[in-house]
Amino acid sequence: MNSPSDAPEFAPDETTPDVEVAAPEIEDACILATEADETAADVPEVVTTEAIEVEDVTEAVIDAEPVVDDVVGEEPVVDEAVDEEPAVEPEPEPEPDPALLAALAELLLGAAEQARDAVTEHSGDTVGDYLGAELEDPTAATHRFLAQVPGYGGWQWAVVVAGYPGAQHVTVSEVVLVPGPDALLAPDWLPWDQRVRPGDLGPGDLLAPPADDTRLVPGYTLSGDPAVDETAPEFGFGRKQVLSPWGRADAAERWHDGDYGPNSAMARSTKRACRDCGYLVPLSGELGTLFGVCANEFAADGHVVDFGYGCGAHSDTPPAPGNGSPLFDPFDDGVLDVSENPTSV
Repeated sequence: MNSPSDAPEFAPDETTPDVEVAAPEIEDACILATEADETAADVPEVVTTEAIEVEDVTEAVIDAEPVVDDVVGEEPVVDEAVDEEPAVEPEPEPEPDPALLAALAELLLGAAEQARDAVTEHSGDTVGDYLGAELEDPTAATHRFLAQVPGYGGWQWAVVVAGYPGAQHVTVSEVVLVPGPDALLAPDWLPWDQRVRPGDLGPGDLLAPPADDTRLVPGYTLSGDPAVDETAPEFGFGRKQVLSPWGRADAAERWHDGDYGPNSAMARSTKRACRDCGYLVPLSGELGTLFGVCANEFAADGHVVDFGYGCGAHSDTPPAPGNGSPLFDPFDDGVLDVSENPTSV
C-alpha cells in the first residue's frame, strides 16, 4: 500500500485558469486604477462648451420625431399574407335579337313624315323634296330633305331619328342644315394680308412690302449678284434694300412657270426660242443668264421672257411662200357701152 508521501501530485486540468500566474497582473491593474481615481479626485471638474453643445444636440435628437427617408424607385412592401380580392369581370352584354334589329331598321327608315314634321316645327315651311334615308348604326338613321331657305341653294335638312330594339316609335334626336354636293359655299377665309393677288394693284393704290420680306436684304450688304454689288457702290445708288438671293430665285421660278415661260401654250406651238431672237434684250446679272425683255411690239413687248419661250414673231421667221394675191390691171367699168338688147321683149 502506498504511503501518502508516495501519492502522485495533483495534475491541474489544462482548462483550469492559471490563477497563480494571472494574480500578479490583476493586482498591478488594481493598483493603477486606484491611483488614477485618487488623481482624478484632486483635479477640479471642468465643463467645456463643446460638452454642453453635444449634450444639447443629443437631447434634441432624442426628443425629435424619427424621420423616414423617402426612397425613390422602391415599391412599397406588400404583405403577402393578405389575399387580394379577384377582379370581377363585367358580364358581356347579350346580343340583340336579329329579328328585333330588322324591325327597328324598318321603323327608323319609315319615319320620313315624322322627320318632315320636325323640320317644319323647327324652321317653318322650308322643307323641299324628300331625298332619302340611311342608317347611321343599328339604332339611328338620318332622313334628308331639300332645303328651301333663301341664300342656301343646294343645302339639305338632315333629321336624325333614334330608337332601341323592341321600340314601337322613334325619337327625333337632331335637326340640322347641312351642305349638299352642289351647295353654294363661301370661299375659304384668308387673312387680310394674304388677299392681295397679282394684278390687284391699281392707280393710286399703296402696297408696302411685308416687314419680314425675305426677298429683300439691306442695301449695305452684298446681294450675291456681281452686277449689282459692283455697280451700285460705284454709281452711288444708295438703295436701302436690294434683292436677296432668295428673292431672285423666287422671281426666276415665277417667270419660268408663267405665261412667258417654256411650258406656255405659245412656246409649245413653235420651234423657235427667244434665246436667239434679235428682239431679246438680256437682263444683267445672274438673271440675265436665263431671262430677257422682249422688244417686239407685235409679240411679248415689254415683258420678261424666259430664254426657252418662243412665238411666231421671231426675228428669224421666214416670209410666207408666194407673193400674196395676183396682180391685175385696174378695171374701169366706164369704158363699157351698155345698151338694151334688141332681142329682149
